[in-house]
Formats: sequence, structure tokens, C-alpha cells
Amino acid sequence: MYGTLLLLHILAATIWTGGHIVLSVVVLPKVLRESSPEQLLAFESVYEKIGMPALIVQIVTGLMLAHRLEPNVSEWFNMSNPVSHAIVAKLLLLLLTICFAIDARFRVVPVLSENNLKVMAWHVIPVTFFSILFVVVGVSFRTGWLY
Repeated sequence: MYGTLLLLHILAATIWTGGHIVLSVVVLPKVLRESSPEQLLAFESVYEKIGMPALIVQIVTGLMLAHRLEPNVSEWFNMSNPVSHAIVAKLLLLLLTICFAIDARFRVVPVLSENNLKVMAWHVIPVTFFSILFVVVGVSFRTGWLY
């Protein structure tokens, strides 16, 4: 069971993080250069079909993996427990990702135009950074970087 959970978690992380890196490094610069919200929306509409399910898989498998490491959920927040450092880091990154996503979805995307593409960029770039940090923190479960 552990191997399957970890595999699903890593595959979903690959999709989520890889998609955001492509968005930030390839798509976004072109969108900004050409002032084309249509290109951004086109990428998002395609990527969202695989990216959002990947995020959901990450959340579900991440919670299951955390529970496997520390069955007592209240211990997830006990900072004297070294494993809690990585669990809390992942939960904080998830909270930040959700906050940026909600703000983008309800405040920025409905009025996306040439005039506010930079506002959208200020959502895309941090979420990409958070996704990379998710991977770094995930690796720390094995390396002990955060313990």
C-alpha cells in the first residue's frame, strides 16, 4: 500500500510541478511579451484537466502518507516531533497554494485582460515556486533535510 501511495503522490507531483514550470518558463513569458490573455487561458483550459486531478491526488495521498508516518493527527503540529516539520511545511504550502488559486479564480481570471496579465503572473510564479518547494519538502522525508 505504501509503495502505491508514494507512486501516485510522486506522479501527481510530477504533473502539477512540471505543468507549472512549463507555464512559468515557457508560456507566461510569451503571454506577457505578446499581451495575450487568450494564450494563457488556452494553456490553463488544457492543463487544468490534468493538473487539478493531480493536485487532488497529491492532497489525498499526501494526507494518507502523513497519517502513515504519524497516525496521531495532533502530533502533526507538535514541533518537537521532527517529522512534523515536513508535514507542517507541506500543509502550509498547500494553504498558500489554495489561497493563491482562489484569489486567481475569483478575482483575476474573470476579468483577465491585457491590462492585468502581470497580476496573473504574480499568481503563477509563486504557485510554481510553492510547487517546487512541495517537491523539496517531499524529498526531505527521505533525506531528513527538515528534521
